[in-house]
Amino acid sequence: MYHILYGIAFLHALLPFRILYVLSDILAFFIYRIVKYRRRLVRKNLILSFPEKSEKEIIRMEKDFYRNFCDYIIETIKVLHISKEEIRRRMNFTNIEILHPYFERGDSFVMTLGHYGNWEWISSFALWLPQDMFIGQIYRKLKNESFDKLMYNLRTRFGANNIEKKEVSRTIVKLIRAKQKFIIGFIADQKPSLNNIHYWTTFLSQDTPVLDSPERIACQLNTLVFYVDVRKMKRGYYEAEIIIISDNPKAAKEYEITEKYIRLMEKTILREPANWLWTHNRWKHRRKLNALIRKI
Repeated sequence: MYHILYGIAFLHALLPFRILYVLSDILAFFIYRIVKYRRRLVRKNLILSFPEKSEKEIIRMEKDFYRNFCDYIIETIKVLHISKEEIRRRMNFTNIEILHPYFERGDSFVMTLGHYGNWEWISSFALWLPQDMFIGQIYRKLKNESFDKLMYNLRTRFGANNIEKKEVSRTIVKLIRAKQKFIIGFIADQKPSLNNIHYWTTFLSQDTPVLDSPERIACQLNTLVFYVDVRKMKRGYYEAEIIIISDNPKAAKEYEITEKYIRLMEKTILREPANWLWTHNRWKHRRKLNALIRKI
């Protein structure tokens, strides 16, 4: 099954971008108009996040989101064939030099980002780093083995390493013992499980539980934390700015780093909302319900 899936995906990846974006437009029409994939959830999320927007504005954002979402799908498949030179041109990290003093010092890093633009292309960050730097991205296995294997290969093509969520601490310990410099990347805008909710804040006009694992790991290691602020310049072209959140996490107040991350993520989304992943049931957990469950 995997070889069939890979073959179909690879054939699509051989197509030039101009053809792929025609396919993306067709896919967007099908998903939005015919299948109506999670359309009710997307609209609910948009309405609650932008209570000041009119119905017309919400629908406009909704349509733009599905177009961008389908671009994300075809761009991700394209990773199977795109060259390193082209991905560097299309996924440009504009101020990588801000990290050079820390590279020279032999530091390690915690990287935070969100489901914005094409987050799969962020794995090409490895191409911008010193060759002796280990870059790991937190990875959650998919239920379908064939899709899981395909996505695993896509995410490691440019030198990044997938780390299963349950293996993060163990992997970091191994890296430290080996005196290996590393960057561990967290897509931290997803909802935490009920048992792992430690911090709530207001995010996009809603009471929101936030993952605090990047902060906890950074504080334990006292390693620099930075945020990747992504902009979609046009179809197939992104720019990413590195913003340092903290270079001394142990000196920060509790949840200060987490709060700074969520404010940066919110600013990114508000700049161009349609580029965020609105199909996630991000606000499934509610604070009162969570408090009741913890009492059981």
